[in-house]
Amino acid sequence: MAIGGDAGLVVGDGSGDDNIILNPEFDDGLDNWAGSGCKIELHDSLDDGKVLPVNGKYFVAATGRTDTWNGVQQDVTARMQRKLLYEATAVVRLRAATGSVQPCEVRATLAVQTPDGRQQYLGVGKSQVSDKEWVQLQGKILLNSTVAKASIYIEGPPAGIDLLLDSLVVKHAQKAPPAPAPDFEKLEYGANIIQNSNLDDGLNGWFPLGPCALSIHDGAPRVVPPMAQESLSLDDEPLNGKHIHVTNRTQTWMGPAQTITDKLTPYATYQVSAWVRVGTLPAGAPPQNINVAVSVDSQWLNGGQVLARDERWYEVGGAFRVEAKPADRVMVYVQGPDAGVDLMVAGLQVFPVDRKARVKRLRKLTDKARKRDVVLKLTTGGDGAAAAKAEEEGVEVKVRQVANSFPLGACIMRTNMDNEDFVDFFTKNFNWAVFGNELKWYWTEPQRGQLNYGDADDLLRLCADEHGMCVRGHCIFWEVEPMVQQWVKTLSADDLSAAVKSRIEGLLTRYKGRFKHYDVNNEMLHGSFYQDKLGKDVRASMFKTAAQLDPDALLFVNDYNVESMCDVHATPEAYIQQIIGLQEQGAPVGGVGLQGHVSNPVGPVIRSVLDRLAVLGLPLWFTELDVSSANEHVRADDLEVMLREAYAHPAVEGVMLWGFWETFMSRDDAHLVDAEGQVNEAGRRLLQLKREWLTHAHGKVDDNGEFKFRGYHGTYHVELTTSTAKISQTFTLDKDDAPMVLDIKV
Repeated sequence: MAIGGDAGLVVGDGSGDDNIILNPEFDDGLDNWAGSGCKIELHDSLDDGKVLPVNGKYFVAATGRTDTWNGVQQDVTARMQRKLLYEATAVVRLRAATGSVQPCEVRATLAVQTPDGRQQYLGVGKSQVSDKEWVQLQGKILLNSTVAKASIYIEGPPAGIDLLLDSLVVKHAQKAPPAPAPDFEKLEYGANIIQNSNLDDGLNGWFPLGPCALSIHDGAPRVVPPMAQESLSLDDEPLNGKHIHVTNRTQTWMGPAQTITDKLTPYATYQVSAWVRVGTLPAGAPPQNINVAVSVDSQWLNGGQVLARDERWYEVGGAFRVEAKPADRVMVYVQGPDAGVDLMVAGLQVFPVDRKARVKRLRKLTDKARKRDVVLKLTTGGDGAAAAKAEEEGVEVKVRQVANSFPLGACIMRTNMDNEDFVDFFTKNFNWAVFGNELKWYWTEPQRGQLNYGDADDLLRLCADEHGMCVRGHCIFWEVEPMVQQWVKTLSADDLSAAVKSRIEGLLTRYKGRFKHYDVNNEMLHGSFYQDKLGKDVRASMFKTAAQLDPDALLFVNDYNVESMCDVHATPEAYIQQIIGLQEQGAPVGGVGLQGHVSNPVGPVIRSVLDRLAVLGLPLWFTELDVSSANEHVRADDLEVMLREAYAHPAVEGVMLWGFWETFMSRDDAHLVDAEGQVNEAGRRLLQLKREWLTHAHGKVDDNGEFKFRGYHGTYHVELTTSTAKISQTFTLDKDDAPMVLDIKV
C-alpha cells in the first residue's frame, strides 16, 4: 500500500510493549539495528527535504549494497515466541545515487539458526516499491523451531540501490472473528441471470462494448452446452438457434455485454456457459482466444475461455464469484478475437450453482466408484453344526473401517517438522506426502556442485520411515524458466545437457525405491526452457532415463489450470495431445497430474475435464489441490466440491493438498488450520468427509450364517460375538466389481 505524501499514514504505535522490535522508529538512533552486509545511516531527510519520515523523526538508509540480501536487520531471538503468529508492518522506500529507480520487490525475511546449526530463511512479506513514495509492506510469520538466533531484515532491491526503512512493527497477530456463513436462501439455483439469453426479444438487454455493431442471425446450435446441462434449470425451451453477430470490432475487448449488478449474490459461485464462434479468418491467422469476462468495479474476472482454431462453434465454460457487494457496476461481456475478426455468441448462461443438489448425485457416483459388497460368511472346519448353533443364538457382528485406502496426502516442508502440532495433524489425517521445495533442483543444488539433500532426507525419514507414508517426488525438473536457477540458465547446450544428466542420475540413484511417483518435468504446458535449449526430444529422454534409474516409480506429467477450463494454454485437449506425443516418442508416462489450484470450482466442469482425460487410460491425480476464499465457509464448500468430484470419479487415484497450515500456503486464505493450530470450517469439512468415507456396520447374521454390507475400499476390523466367545479379524477390501466373500471360522 502506497502512503501518499511524506507526512502520511501512521502504521501504529511502534513503541508499544507488544511490538517485539526495539527502537522501531529510530528515536534512539541506530540502537539495536545493524546492516545486513552493508552500512546503515540515520537521516531526518534526504534530497533537500524531498524524502521525509512519515512515522517519527528519523528513517534509516541501507547504503553500499552489493547484493539483493543486503539491508537493515534486528536481532529478535529473545523476544519472538515459537508457534505464535506475528504480523509485520514495515514502511519502505528506495533511492538511487543517480537517476530514478524502477519499481522492484522489497521483502521482509526472518533468518533463523537452529540449535543444530541449520540456517532457515522464512518469508514474511513483500511489496513492489519505488523511489517515488513510501510503501507499506505487510506480512505474517510463524516460527516453528526452537532457535539459537533469529533476525528479521528488510532486503530485495538490486545491488547499488539504497533501501530506506521508516519504521518496523512486529506484533502478535490478532485473530479476526470468523465470518458468518453466506445466506443463499433467496438464490434461484440454476436460473440464468442473463436477460434475453435466447434472443427472442431482439437485442433487448444487450449493448455493444465499444463502437462495434451487434445484430441477430440464425444458425447457432440449438442445445445448451454440455457442461451447463446438469446444473441449469431447463424449464424454458431449448436454444432457438439465434446468435449475436458482432462486427466492426477494432479492439480485442469489443463484444456483446450486459449489466448484471443487481442480480449477483456475494459469495455465490456462478457457472458460465455459452456457444461462441469467430467469423472468416484471414489466411495464416493464429487461433483466436474467446473469453467470457466479468468486470466488477473495473476489476476483471475470468469467466471462462476457449481457443477457436477454426470457424466452428465452440463451447466455452467457466465460473466466477464476487466476495463483496459491488460498489458500482458488474458487467459480463464476451471478448478476445483479434481486431477485425467477427465474433458470434449464442445461449450465454450465467447461473448460481446448487452444490447441495450436486452432492446428492455425487454420493451415487461415489458408491459405484469407491464401494464394494461384502459377505461375511460363518464357517467351521467340521459339519457346520457350530455355525448352525451360532445362527440360532444370533451372532452379533460389528464392522469398523479403520482406514480408507484412497490416497489422500498433503504438502510438508522441512520447517514444518519442527512444529509438533503440524506434524500431529499431518500424520493423523493424511497417508501420502509431497515436499514443497526440498526435492526441487533449485533447492538441492542452488549453486553448481553444492548439493543439499539433507532437508529431503529429514522429510523422508519423518514421512516414510517413522509414519509409513507414501511419498511423491516433486519434481525432477521444472520447465518454466523463472523456476530455473541462474547458474543453470548460463550453461552452454553441452554443459546443460551434462548438468541435466547429472541431476537425474544423482537424484534417482540416491532415492531409488523411495518415491512412489515422480513429476518428471513440471508444467510443460506453460514452459519450455529445457526443450528450447536441448531440443524436442529432451522431454521424452527425461522420462526414459527416469524409468531406467527407478523402474518402480510411476512417472507423471504435472500441470495447472487444466481442470478449470480457464486457460487456453492448458486445455484438456492440449494436455492429451502432449501426453500422446510423449508416448509416441517412447516416454513411459505413467500418470496425469492435475495440480488443482482451482478458484470457484464447479462440479460439472471438473467432471467434464476428468472424463476427457480418462480416455488416456492413465491414473489421474490431483497433485497440488488448494482452494481460496476469505470466508472459511465458502472455502469449505470449495474444498468439498474438489474432494467429492475427485473421489466420485473412477479414474482419479489420489489427491494431494498443497498445504493446510496458515503461513505455509502458496495462496492466501487457503488454509484449513490457522497458524496457532485452530482448525477452521474448511478443516472441519475435510475431517467430516474423512469420517463420511469410513464404513461401520452392526447387526446379526442371517439364516444362512451370513452378514452383508457395502463398504468403502480400505482396511476393516470385524468382531463377532457368540454366547461363548468373541472372534476378531482384520481384512482389506480392495476395488472389484464382484462381492468379497470372507469366511470367518466360529
